[in-house]
Amino acid sequence: MGICDGRVVIITGAGRGLGRSYALAFAAEGAKVVVNDLGASLAGMGRDLSTAQAVVDEIRASGGEAVANGDDVADWDGAANIIRTAVDAFGTLDVIVNNAGMVRDRMFVSATVEEWDATMHVHLRGHFCVGRHAVDFWRARTKAGEPVDARIINTTSGAGLQGSVGQSAYSAAKGGIAALTLVQAAELARYGITANALAPAARTRMTEQAFAAAMKKPETGFDAQDPDNVAPAVVWLGSALSRGVTGCVFELNGGVIRLENGWNDGPAEDKGARWEPGEVDSVMQRLLAARPAQKKVWGT
Repeated sequence: MGICDGRVVIITGAGRGLGRSYALAFAAEGAKVVVNDLGASLAGMGRDLSTAQAVVDEIRASGGEAVANGDDVADWDGAANIIRTAVDAFGTLDVIVNNAGMVRDRMFVSATVEEWDATMHVHLRGHFCVGRHAVDFWRARTKAGEPVDARIINTTSGAGLQGSVGQSAYSAAKGGIAALTLVQAAELARYGITANALAPAARTRMTEQAFAAAMKKPETGFDAQDPDNVAPAVVWLGSALSRGVTGCVFELNGGVIRLENGWNDGPAEDKGARWEPGEVDSVMQRLLAARPAQKKVWGT
């Protein structure tokens, strides 16, 4: 048995990199997965559903259940169809992982309004559209008297938490996502929905372009930048084990799981290797027990 047996999970931007790792890890732990991906370029251009379908084929070849979806997360009707894909294929929805993104790196003095708008569109609007339609589904179930144990897992970034030279739009969008997560956690608990955010660091198309030397795969030893290292903690957040954990931001890098404390570093444990999904629960419990009390969200 896996820690996500029977859970239905949507992962956006799941055709490559971190999203692909999440999809495979969720499926390995028993989840039914909707693999959403436009198959676009790093700058957000073009479409190719075969990118998502390749991950679906990989999951099915391993005995898992998955379907592909090629809708745009930032399109209101497209986001609704992403949710509909999960419900039509598997009968319900338990988890959304908002992972889709793009970059238009530029020093602030050279940034254009078109690049700014494009970055905000995919990241902030994309998180809003998918999350909003998912919440409509879960809220309706709650009102109908059905039990809901749902998860919103958003993607912020170290750039959003502390800024990144040459990434003013991306940093602003990712900082906005961290704040959005806090509001979602405060507002949605009454419906059985938790909201948490990730700040993952791993080798992806985005990071290889911006940080080529740091992302280079080592010839020997532990590959700290392998995106598969991040997936186990994400799977835990999507499982029933994380019930009650909400309004948190986790930085995940190699063997490090760090629980952020506002804009400061929080407690961390470093295994020095990749965590197994079954090990993550005890780590998370120790981290949560060690953190200082957090400030209340305004309005609560």
